[in-house]
Amino acid sequence: MNKRPSRREEILQALAKMLETQPGTRITTAKLAAEVGVSEAALYRHFPSKAKMFEGLIEFVEDAVFSRVSMILNEEAQALAQIAKILQLLLTFTERNPGITRIFNGDALAGENERLRGRVVQFYDRLETQLKQILREAEIREGLRTRITANSTANILIAAAEGRIGQFVRSDFKRLPTDNWDEQWQLLSETIFR
Repeated sequence: MNKRPSRREEILQALAKMLETQPGTRITTAKLAAEVGVSEAALYRHFPSKAKMFEGLIEFVEDAVFSRVSMILNEEAQALAQIAKILQLLLTFTERNPGITRIFNGDALAGENERLRGRVVQFYDRLETQLKQILREAEIREGLRTRITANSTANILIAAAEGRIGQFVRSDFKRLPTDNWDEQWQLLSETIFR
C-alpha cells in the first residue's frame, strides 16, 4: 500500500528537487508553492519561514546520516572499517540526494539565514568529532596510532570527503563523489596509522 506523503514532506521533496534541477537559482516561496501546487499561505501553514524549510532538510540529513553512523559503529569492530564506511555513507548519501547536497556544500544557502550555515558547520563538526573518537579508540582497543594527531587526521579525512562533495556540486552533479573513491580511500587509509 503506497502511503501518500504528508504536505510537509511534499514541500521538502519539492524543495530538494528544485535545488537539484535549478542550480544557481534562488528558490523563492512563490516558485516553491507553484512547484508543490499550493498557495504561499499553504506553505506557511506547514513552515513559518523558508529557513525552517531548509532546516527540515538539514534535520532529515542529520537523522539519516547519524542513525546510519550509529549502526556502522555497532556492526564494525575495526576503526579503519568504521571510518571507511562512514565516509562512503556520506559520499553515497550526497550522490543520491544532489539537491540536498547543495545545502551541505553551502551553495544553496547564499543569501539565506546565517543560522542555516551554522547548522551545516555543526553537521560536519559532529562528523569530524565522531572520526576523532574512532581514531582515539583505535589506539586503546587496537593498538593503532595515527601518523599525525587524531584531530588532524580526522580533519583531513573530512576535508577529502567535502572536496569530493564540492566537485559534485560544481560539476552540476556530473562528477560523482564516489567515482574513484575506492582507489583514493586505499591511498588515504594507508597513511592514517603508523
